[in-house]
Amino acid sequence: MQILNAEQTARVLPYDKLVPAVAQAAQQLASGEIRAPERLVVGMEGGGVLLCMPAIANDVSVTKLITVHGDNARHGLPAIQGEVIVFDTGSGRRLALLDGPTVTARRTAAVTLRGIELLAPAAPTSALLIGTGVQAAAHADALASFFGIRRFRIASRNEESAKAFCSALVARHSGISADAVAIAHLASACQDVDLVIALTTSTSPVIPAQLPLRTMAIGVGAFKPEMAELPAELLHARRVVVDHLAGAKHEAGDLLRAQIDWSKVQDLAAAASGRAHTGVSTPVLKTVGHAAWDLAAARVAISLLP
Repeated sequence: MQILNAEQTARVLPYDKLVPAVAQAAQQLASGEIRAPERLVVGMEGGGVLLCMPAIANDVSVTKLITVHGDNARHGLPAIQGEVIVFDTGSGRRLALLDGPTVTARRTAAVTLRGIELLAPAAPTSALLIGTGVQAAAHADALASFFGIRRFRIASRNEESAKAFCSALVARHSGISADAVAIAHLASACQDVDLVIALTTSTSPVIPAQLPLRTMAIGVGAFKPEMAELPAELLHARRVVVDHLAGAKHEAGDLLRAQIDWSKVQDLAAAASGRAHTGVSTPVLKTVGHAAWDLAAARVAISLLP
């Protein structure tokens, strides 16, 4: 079994291979070729949480163990820690141990890319990200790499954090512009961008309710029923697509709080199959994560291992 650290894991998960792998996994999940129980979530002392996410396919399988401790910054530790074990389904032979936070960040960004690829009216050239954490960094890198986006705006409750994020982003990618946005000016800053992506653990909506019809809103960070990033007004005004329908019904606090009509909500597999409803406005994408996306990442990783 090969054991990869964070840097090595990132190298074997390029976005140009991850996105089609996620698309394949979405279809196989819908058809039953990938089998995965609901994510096991166990609360821990001090507000932490343990997540266990297994997924089985005919070729390879995975188990991801992740802990999330939101206040770890004061201890000098990352909020998300864990690993993904990849094994051969037929024999159980362990193939690789991947860095869990890196897999989570990159496969989550790849799911967002897949949703944009399916639902956006045109290839995006600009994006506003709300949040400055690991997921925000992964999404910025993914958008720059996959779609070639060069114009970013970054919003955060902490304006200094947003400025530091912008400086780091510009340093990583040549030819990019990145501007910090104060929360007080968020609504106006969303009016001329193609994408507005929330990457927070907020318990109240952070994306403005009024967006241009062509602007795509994406909620990524809220993964528990008590969390919400998308406002009810926006959710009721637009078609809603989720990464995985069953998971969203339990974990998408935005949709639960808005008392959304689930019969009108589709997942990525349905959208890709041409069963998407038409409309004049760009759909909203809400993701909560699924072990199938970790399995998709595992397939890419083992295909690129020496």
